[in-house]
Amino acid sequence: MHRLFITLVFLVAVLQGAESVQVFAAASLTGAVGELAKAYEQKTGVHVVPSFAAASTLAKQIENGAPAEIFISADQKWMDYLVERKQIDAATRKDLVGNSLVVIAPKGKGFALTVTKEFAGETAFTGRLAVGDPTNVPVGIYAKEAFITLGWWTWLEKRLAPTADVRAALRLVETGEVDVGVVYATDAKSSEKVEVVAAIPGELHKPVRYPIAATAHAGTAARAFLAFLTGAEAKPVYERFGFTVLP
Repeated sequence: MHRLFITLVFLVAVLQGAESVQVFAAASLTGAVGELAKAYEQKTGVHVVPSFAAASTLAKQIENGAPAEIFISADQKWMDYLVERKQIDAATRKDLVGNSLVVIAPKGKGFALTVTKEFAGETAFTGRLAVGDPTNVPVGIYAKEAFITLGWWTWLEKRLAPTADVRAALRLVETGEVDVGVVYATDAKSSEKVEVVAAIPGELHKPVRYPIAATAHAGTAARAFLAFLTGAEAKPVYERFGFTVLP
């Protein structure tokens, strides 16, 4: 259904004679890329259609023929996946922004937690921990790597509430369905319903980097929007949402 909707939007734009750019971006970029898409459309008249989900989901959709012209992943794995399948113009690939992981709880329900090997994390909270599915969702993959490094994974794996993407994990904590979650720092910043319990040190996992690239069939309008997303005008928007803009 999701792919059908995107395809219909694309076809309508073509039939109307309007320039249209299809952007597939990691869920954690919803706020920043959504704002930049609107600003670019107002500035140029080019209709930008962003679609947000887990990078793994979007990569599989692109592989299966979804009409994306720009892809922004939350990790290198899923960009590499599409490069290997000749779905990406590798010459346009670059790392766009960086992020970090935090542990969150519902607002007003924080608890003591120190993210170190010496801390007894198993006793710090009860119930389940919401995080993107660690088998394929980037935030979950980063989190699993950190928890393995900490020596927490053996007990924590049994208490996970895996989700389809990072925003779904955020919603579980916002609604109080779970007492704790792991999300990106930018997602925690976007919500007034959660509080940060602890930051997860970056040295515990691979750096959180968001690669961006044009797809193999991207048109001129898409490549112009790619230049906008990676240019100086977009930088303060990413920073306002809490991302680190990479050189």
